[in-house]
Amino acid sequence: MENIDFLNVILRNGAAQSEAFAFYDQLDIVEPEEMIGMWKGDEIVTGHPLEGLLTASGWYGKEFIDEEHVHPLVFKKSNEVLYTISPNLLPLNLLMQRLQHIPKKILSSSITILRPILDTSKSAARLRKVNHRGKVTSAMIYDNKGIIDVFRKIDENTLLGIMDIKEQFPDESFFFILRKV
Repeated sequence: MENIDFLNVILRNGAAQSEAFAFYDQLDIVEPEEMIGMWKGDEIVTGHPLEGLLTASGWYGKEFIDEEHVHPLVFKKSNEVLYTISPNLLPLNLLMQRLQHIPKKILSSSITILRPILDTSKSAARLRKVNHRGKVTSAMIYDNKGIIDVFRKIDENTLLGIMDIKEQFPDESFFFILRKV
């Protein structure tokens, strides 16, 4: 099955962590310069505790300005205007523990209400190459969080990302897709 065909299947039906890792492992690396620009994101359902959080909160994607300046959390207002928020102020541990108990409408409304506090024009991550699962590829390293997003290339305009969260969920990863805008 072609990469894009398999991608469409897992976006529609979800996948087990083992299937998502097998797909990720066979993909090519991506160079940092190939990542520059705006990317629209989609979550992949694999059973990770973070699933649904980004979508429910209005996540749009990521913006890679250059290797030193990355906006990991780009959101879209109801009027289609994009804005970036600081991940430094998000209580990730609390959200992961309580996510299943928070109605999605409340999550979305909370981001809207907190936007003036969370909104930032300052980058919150950078791009580096890392050795991950046997290949040296591009990774987005958060400035002040124990999180690294590692990428592989599905095609020139589509990436598969894995969020690696330090000291959290060692046997599973959060998978997502980025498509170049």
